[in-house]
Amino acid sequence: MRRLHVWLAAGGLAAALAAPRPLVAQGFSVNEHSTCAMGRAGTGAAMPCPDGSAMAFNPAGLASLKKGDGVVTANATLISARGSFTNAATGFKDDLKDNNYLVPAAYVGYGITDNLAAGVGLFAPYGLTTEWPSTSQARFLGYKSHIAAIYVQPTVAAKLGEYVKVGFGFDINFFSVELRQHVDLAEVGLPASAGAPPGTTFGNIGFLSGTDVANTKLDGNATGVGYHAGVILQATDKLSFGVRYLSRQKVEIDGGNAEFSQINTGILLPNANPLGLPAGTPLDALLTPQFQPGGSLVKQGVSTAVRLPEQWSVGLAYQVTPTLLLLFDYNRQNWEVFQSLPFDFEIAPDQSLPQNFQSTDTFRFGADYRLGTSSNIRIGYLSHNAAAPDQTVTPNLPEASRSEFTAGFGTAFAKNFHLDLAYQYIDQADREGRSTPAGTPNNGLYEFYAHLFGASLSYAF
Repeated sequence: MRRLHVWLAAGGLAAALAAPRPLVAQGFSVNEHSTCAMGRAGTGAAMPCPDGSAMAFNPAGLASLKKGDGVVTANATLISARGSFTNAATGFKDDLKDNNYLVPAAYVGYGITDNLAAGVGLFAPYGLTTEWPSTSQARFLGYKSHIAAIYVQPTVAAKLGEYVKVGFGFDINFFSVELRQHVDLAEVGLPASAGAPPGTTFGNIGFLSGTDVANTKLDGNATGVGYHAGVILQATDKLSFGVRYLSRQKVEIDGGNAEFSQINTGILLPNANPLGLPAGTPLDALLTPQFQPGGSLVKQGVSTAVRLPEQWSVGLAYQVTPTLLLLFDYNRQNWEVFQSLPFDFEIAPDQSLPQNFQSTDTFRFGADYRLGTSSNIRIGYLSHNAAAPDQTVTPNLPEASRSEFTAGFGTAFAKNFHLDLAYQYIDQADREGRSTPAGTPNNGLYEFYAHLFGASLSYAF
């Protein structure tokens, strides 16, 4: 029965940590930290929006605040994601649950002098939630996965002369993860009383895949630290360049929890069964001791370490006319740091699961047009490749290359208040993947798309 524990706890937690979608970037990264920036496809390395979100897009931009000037911004993005998996052999189709997810961000910035500013930002550069029906083909790899990395970033920025701004932030990462999944009888190891060689599973003796025997909930949390730095060069009155770097982090989860509950199969063993037991013996009776004190499927701890990649962004902003601003960003994320997941179990043997992620590249194009003295309209387009290789495209990680289209509107109202609204559509390419355990071939097609709606309210003082 140890095989069941190892497969469930290790494989399940790995799936939760690796699974992106329906959040909105390659790997399980997120870029929707500002509704203003969202309207222009997330561009901001060379000229961040004036809502404090420079702390997320390029800390150097915070230096634009003058002495005594401040800004407070509350931002929220609603993500409505839809997706499905269609089995190539059976034609059976599972749909993601029609859930909506809210991603928050908040910023407070203040100009200490004309050349020095400081602030604190809260945003989520990594995160995901996926949820399939508990009866879906996805259930043995994970029917619900949730991961959140909330960064709190104290930031300082300065002007170095007339043309250069620099910024630096210290990131405190509040990291949490949860996975719920079922266990397939065919993957369960035979009890020692069966007298079979170690490692023999019910599948090895003729039991078919697809019988649920256990439900599990895995969760854990930890705190990580990192940093964020950026530079902006004002080359001319119309042209600026920006570079920012978000450091990698290693988040160590010690004391994660694994809770198991038995699912009754109702199976009665037939005559001449391979276990050599009397006909009519309940199969569930053989499994029940593993969920009781002394068994391997009691509540217990698990530890692991997750590596979050560093990010590089370079960008330019060009003021074509007094009312039209064009922007371009290139972003690279080093997902190659996420090659495997090691696990240390309280009872079961240690294990390391391969992930084999690849680095990703994103190209962002944005335009911001000023209407009168108090309003802006924005449009944008971005595209990126996928971090997951072919062998890890699963219900937990149904990732593919994407094209995304954005539009936004912002306007000042009342005294010192500014409202921004934005919409983003994600068009993901269909991609072959699997709903079966690691090492088996792809067996179906994943489809995915999403609608995002952003809103933020800023107060300048």
